[in-house]
Amino acid sequence: MRWKLLIITSLIAALLNAGGVYLFAYLLNAYLTRLRGTIGMEAALLLVPLVVSTLAGIFVYRHTARRRKLQATLTSLASLVFAVILLLLVAELLFARWAH
Repeated sequence: MRWKLLIITSLIAALLNAGGVYLFAYLLNAYLTRLRGTIGMEAALLLVPLVVSTLAGIFVYRHTARRRKLQATLTSLASLVFAVILLLLVAELLFARWAH
């Protein structure tokens, strides 16, 4: 397996996932106040990680020779896990700053 490709792609996708979610949430909160209560807008926050993780899996699939499906699946799952960890770390830092 090409572990470097899997890890680097997963980390970049996780950064894009977390950044996209925070940017979308910021824009939703700041500019779309009349749409804030709708369920569809909060559910749209889930589209960013799903799309970016799928694109990362496709990228790895196209750049590997063997075990393509396994490597693409591992990359997509790893990018989602890394994104959740990154989102939790940033949220913890933000809430710790606001609590004091």
